[in-house]
Amino acid sequence: MTVVIGTAGHIDHGKTTLLRALTGIDADRLPEEKRRGLTIDVGYAHGSPDGGPEIDYVDVPGHDRLVGNMLVGVGEIDACLLVVAADDGPRTQTWEHLGLLDAMGIELGLVAITKCDVVAADRVSQVEAEIRVALERTRLGGAPIVAVSATTGEGLTALRRALSDLRDEVCSRLEGTWRPEATWRPGAWLAIDRAFSIRGHGLVVSGSGRGQPIDVGQELHVVPGATRVRVRAIQVHDADVATGPAGGRVALNLTGAPRAGLRRGHVLSGIAPGSHLLAARATERMLVVLERPPRLPGRAGRDPWPPRDGATVRVHTGTDQVDGIVGRRGRDAIELADGRAIAVLRMERPLASAPAERVVLRRPAPAGLLAGGVVLDADPPRGRSRRRRSIETMERLTAAVDARDATAFADVLAELHGVLSLDEGLILAEDVRSAALEAALGAVRAHQAAHPSDPGIPVAALRSHVASGLRATTSVSPAGAEAATEELLEELERTGALERVGDAVHTSDHRPTPRDPSRVMAMARIVELLDTSTPPPLSDAAQQSACPPEDVRELERQGRIVVVDDDLAWSAAAWERLRDQARELADQAPLTPAALRDATGTSRKYVMALLEDLDRRGILRRTAEGHVLGPRS
Repeated sequence: MTVVIGTAGHIDHGKTTLLRALTGIDADRLPEEKRRGLTIDVGYAHGSPDGGPEIDYVDVPGHDRLVGNMLVGVGEIDACLLVVAADDGPRTQTWEHLGLLDAMGIELGLVAITKCDVVAADRVSQVEAEIRVALERTRLGGAPIVAVSATTGEGLTALRRALSDLRDEVCSRLEGTWRPEATWRPGAWLAIDRAFSIRGHGLVVSGSGRGQPIDVGQELHVVPGATRVRVRAIQVHDADVATGPAGGRVALNLTGAPRAGLRRGHVLSGIAPGSHLLAARATERMLVVLERPPRLPGRAGRDPWPPRDGATVRVHTGTDQVDGIVGRRGRDAIELADGRAIAVLRMERPLASAPAERVVLRRPAPAGLLAGGVVLDADPPRGRSRRRRSIETMERLTAAVDARDATAFADVLAELHGVLSLDEGLILAEDVRSAALEAALGAVRAHQAAHPSDPGIPVAALRSHVASGLRATTSVSPAGAEAATEELLEELERTGALERVGDAVHTSDHRPTPRDPSRVMAMARIVELLDTSTPPPLSDAAQQSACPPEDVRELERQGRIVVVDDDLAWSAAAWERLRDQARELADQAPLTPAALRDATGTSRKYVMALLEDLDRRGILRRTAEGHVLGPRS
């Protein structure tokens, strides 16, 4: 594993010069940067402070107009190196960068006071004291402070020793998180910060790896998007390797995606989006818990806390940034006991995210830090299922994410959504499960009371009733609702509460009331009369078979006949034959009434009624050229 350390600090305080003294590498790579002597975009260097494992350094710009680029650099680091010039002392960007580091959750780091050769010793002590007071208001309280001169070499030995200790502490904290059995970050994860082409090699991307190591030949998913790419080659510190490190800077030569298809902000994931609760996924809405920024010098503190509902913000996460709106209305406006606040962020375009990813919210104008935060749910519930959000649920959800407890997280998320779909199956919140089971039993009992002669409720009607209830009260998808319904009905059958006979479901104690034999025969006769492509009018068929209106309605309810017009019906078998014919013809070419008439040997009266019925059901769709297959074909 390679540790990634990011620089921070005010412009012209010597960040790039210090890295050059430590590593021999000039992190300013752009011609404009070299011409102006100013870091404009994120730069990179690497080196070992003690002959041991190397450190990857991310050098960020210090100009106030380049904070977005600065956050790209710190979005994927493990620790920081805050640089403060002894002659200038802490300045505007020093405090802003320190606040941003805190918002990104950086807990480990050290401070280098540069240019100590151009000031008196008491000036260095004064700067150190000022910084130490500010650090105590952030996660970096107690971080080592080293005075150094990149020009004379004074203090470089002490700085290298401090960097070595910092590297070892990061490794100790991260030990085990990259192993295959680690439960929180499944698969590989690489947030792209550079994407470019090299003649003869094609597309190359770079970033700081997290999750599991990446291998040559491995297939990766691009998030956001539906593109999959394959790793052709891997380089670490300009050397070819077969497997990228668990953590640290890595460059990947990819095939399968055009250069324009990848950009800074995309994430390469080792597993498919949505296949795992903790996988990277594209989202335009995120449920987050926000933290109040530390009070540092230079911060006016005029922003309200928590951020107002509807506030326009710049959202930074990983290596991406996008405009968004803070949602804190109704159940989105929960405040936790520790002072943090729940909100829903709505972005103007999808970005890649996952639970426990850090986010930073900045005020666009005048620019400034509003909040740091953590993603709790990258696909939060919508509609009625938002009612399941409560202070208690949010407290438990944030605790699970803070502790990186995947099992507890899945349990609370199931409670939040009502139904949760996992690779290994569905998890239903206990209240949702109980309500759905009772709804199923209630529907069966109600049907038996209304239709005592029936063998039971049609299984399709029961499935639809239970699935509709699940979708009305939870955030489950249609497919998930169907799967959950089938699981619940199987549970009721296993326990003996329900029994299934053919296409009917009834309670174990149900005994159908015998139907009048003459009415049963009449119902059979009308079905027989309608079992043709050109049935007689429904009223004539009912009169001829002596079938009363209530039994005609019962046949339709049971699905034995299909009524398509006031006086036109087919038997279910005849209607299905005609439907299949129409579907087969429409699959070959747009279907016209004349073509269907000729194929079925009927008349315009029948085909027009049939086509209108198939359009209503979504089996066909009418176009100017004719009828084509519909969405429910």
